[in-house]
Amino acid sequence: MKTLHTYLTRQVLASLLMTVAVFTFVLLLGNALKEVLALLVNRQATLGLVVQAMGLLIPFVWVFALPMGMLTATLLIFGRLSADQELTAVRASGISLLSLISPILLLSLLLCAVSALVNLEIAPRCRVAYKNLLANLDIGVANVFIPEGRFLKDFDGYIFYAGKYRGGNLQDVIIVSLKDQTNVDQYIRAPRGTLVMDREKGEATLSLYDSSFVTLSTNGVFSPGMGDFRIRAPLKRTRKGSSEPRISDMTFTQLMEKWQELEQSFRRSAPLNGLTLDQLLERKKELKKTGEAATTPYRVQVHEQVAFSFACFGFTLVGIPLGIRVRRRETNIGIFMALVLVAIYYSFIMVGQALDTRPEYAPHLIVWLPDFLFQAVGAVLLWRANRGI
Repeated sequence: MKTLHTYLTRQVLASLLMTVAVFTFVLLLGNALKEVLALLVNRQATLGLVVQAMGLLIPFVWVFALPMGMLTATLLIFGRLSADQELTAVRASGISLLSLISPILLLSLLLCAVSALVNLEIAPRCRVAYKNLLANLDIGVANVFIPEGRFLKDFDGYIFYAGKYRGGNLQDVIIVSLKDQTNVDQYIRAPRGTLVMDREKGEATLSLYDSSFVTLSTNGVFSPGMGDFRIRAPLKRTRKGSSEPRISDMTFTQLMEKWQELEQSFRRSAPLNGLTLDQLLERKKELKKTGEAATTPYRVQVHEQVAFSFACFGFTLVGIPLGIRVRRRETNIGIFMALVLVAIYYSFIMVGQALDTRPEYAPHLIVWLPDFLFQAVGAVLLWRANRGI
């Protein structure tokens, strides 16, 4: 029996590592392509900064990759075991299915504990750090990396071009000053210049030397000239980090503190002295309704983080009997079934999130429905598979 448990656990772990790595890579690309890789392609960020940003995203995508990987691993492994008649041989030796899969169920519970740690603490903190890194990149990266040979529109009211950029020194500089989004006010060209970024103020100071310029006057006449220029322009993409993260980026502790803070503030929001009994009851009912509407988003997020931590167990309970029933060795069939089941699971989460401002629908309970559904269906399918039905 120990040999069978070791063999099955090694097979599931190997498949789990592979599927989690694949899902992590896919989810990372989906999150990083629009922001991080664009900075690398435009030479506005170093490879080290991109690796750091993607490293901060890994715990965030593990929230989804771990349950998806466990589901896919169980579908693939038990589908292959069933197709190769290995399960038939195990049963013929007098070993029940429940006895065989007991280490896999324990592994899924262990992954639930890991998921809880990631969901409640690690992933929100890494997500906030990732957003702060991007906010600093928008201001700070431009202090070191300006794309050469490209027109840059990151300076409000100006279009900027530099043929070469080395350590703050510019060569072959073109500046187009805009009256509005379409009309040009001034065209400046200089063989050399310097660029200094102020991270705190979020503005650029550009000094141009031996420049030639053409200015468009109000009556439509172009006036040429020569000289040195100094231009200060705010960065268009400056994003200052908020002191308080978004609800979806809060840790479990931060959510609970904010939830309790809001509830206490509504209890103290208005004096109740001097009111009649009917007015007092009506006022309390009004405060309760308003307080529930304000605290429901935090309540939903708390329940979602905790409920989502049990996804690995529910997916395992469903994946094992479904893999046995399908009896297919092909990887694409297992991945397709996993994606369908994941879509069903996340649809409930999305409904709960969409109703987070409607406390009358109890959205904090809706996020628990996929866990109860998958665990109940998985338990029934496992019982039937164990009896050979």
